[in-house]
Amino acid sequence: MKIALPTHENKGIDSPVHGHFGSAAYFVIVDTSENSLEVVANGNREHLHGQCQPLAALGGKSVDAVVAGGIGPGALSGLRAAGIRVFRGVEGTVRENLALLQAGRLPEFGSDHVCPHHHGPHGGCTH
Repeated sequence: MKIALPTHENKGIDSPVHGHFGSAAYFVIVDTSENSLEVVANGNREHLHGQCQPLAALGGKSVDAVVAGGIGPGALSGLRAAGIRVFRGVEGTVRENLALLQAGRLPEFGSDHVCPHHHGPHGGCTH
């Protein structure tokens, strides 16, 4: 399974997960079947509010799931339309969130949990 996690720093598996999908500087993509890791720059970071292009943000990389602390409705819809599952991450590192996901402890995002705006710390939501 390939899982993308938004981060603001490039520290690989020890990168803190960023609070919002669309404004992250990077995505750490972990392939759990290959036990590999790749870091890609957010190719759509400078988008207008509500205009996030989630597949462009991932640099065209194919993933099965995204783990994010927050995400807007457009990005969530775009990822789901591409068959990508989106899970609600927690404050912590990529490593910590992966462990929680693999233990089945991260819920999938529901439409009622999306970020309606980009206010709050680090450009994220106040969720």
